[in-house]
Amino acid sequence: MTTVVLPDGPFTFSGKGAAYATPGAGFTSRVAYAAAHVVADPGADNTPGAPAALDWDATLAFRHHLWSHGFGVAEAMDTAQRGMGLDYAATRELIRRSAREAAGPIVAGVATDQLPPGTASLDKVRKAYAEQLADVRVAGATPVLMCSRHLAATARDQDDYLDVYGDLLRQADGPVVLHWLGEMFDPALAGYWGPDPVATVLELIGAHTAKVDGIKVSLLDEAFEVDLRRRLPAGVRLYTGDDFNYPALIKGDEAGYSDALLGIFAAIAPPAAAALRALDAGDLSGYDEIFAPTVPLARHVFGTPTFYYKTGIVFLAWLAGHQTHFTMVGGLQSGRSPRHLGTLIRLADAAGVLPDADLAASRARAWSITVGVPQ
Repeated sequence: MTTVVLPDGPFTFSGKGAAYATPGAGFTSRVAYAAAHVVADPGADNTPGAPAALDWDATLAFRHHLWSHGFGVAEAMDTAQRGMGLDYAATRELIRRSAREAAGPIVAGVATDQLPPGTASLDKVRKAYAEQLADVRVAGATPVLMCSRHLAATARDQDDYLDVYGDLLRQADGPVVLHWLGEMFDPALAGYWGPDPVATVLELIGAHTAKVDGIKVSLLDEAFEVDLRRRLPAGVRLYTGDDFNYPALIKGDEAGYSDALLGIFAAIAPPAAAALRALDAGDLSGYDEIFAPTVPLARHVFGTPTFYYKTGIVFLAWLAGHQTHFTMVGGLQSGRSPRHLGTLIRLADAAGVLPDADLAASRARAWSITVGVPQ
């Protein structure tokens, strides 16, 4: 039976997701990374403040799922709960294991989260970044220089950003991806890059173009991203991290397009892969048709407060059969309300991201009971 009573009433699953369940090859017209979540060990003490304990088999199996659909994996990014439950010891091991098993492209986050929370001197920020950069290089992944809460708290002006990032780029032995995460994803990053952030970013990239593969931009502002994209030096990619406006940004315009590094791709990988293959084939109407129902889902997953989007990503992974439980490191499964998650179920079914309607219904029914909805 595929009918379930959700917090806002009865719902019958459509089974639409079965159409997108078959894996396929990678993409030819765009570079696309999916930022992957981590699967907690449900028997461990993954309470707030406790060291993260992961189910390694399920965590790595999910990455193979993404590779099988043609995506690269963006490892140890904010989707993996960096700064929200995933400590650096677990992060380092995650990067090592994922890179060792990589069955497709992999990039991995470099940050400063091994430092204690709060402020830190610029010298400590440099050393923390350098340590993580070395860890990612040794693992064999392409580094993503993530925004640092410590640098945001310490930097006095754009010169501090240019100095710290310049040092890192000089140390890098190959191209890296820069990272611009807005304060809606992490309030501690307000004011990042200084008083004129676009000028800082363009100056940094202009001085180190050979070391910059691209920049991932997560500001949820389509017009801003398009303007920045048009101002980048030739050969430097803009990886959209805009989980609201990704179809238009990836499709592009007469002046260019964005590649992708998206958290929502972890949740919508099968239909997203079908949309990108339609784009490869020049089938723009097919591209639009497949992506259209994923956008309301993405906007709901990343709704305010945006930084709790990880809860929805994990909930969908459980409904889709990628893990056996809805438990998160840091106890973050409490980050969204039952009504929010109930709506998420409806939108996920419409978007075609649930490959097995019977399994999804069974799990949705069990979850509904636990939040007080009689079946």
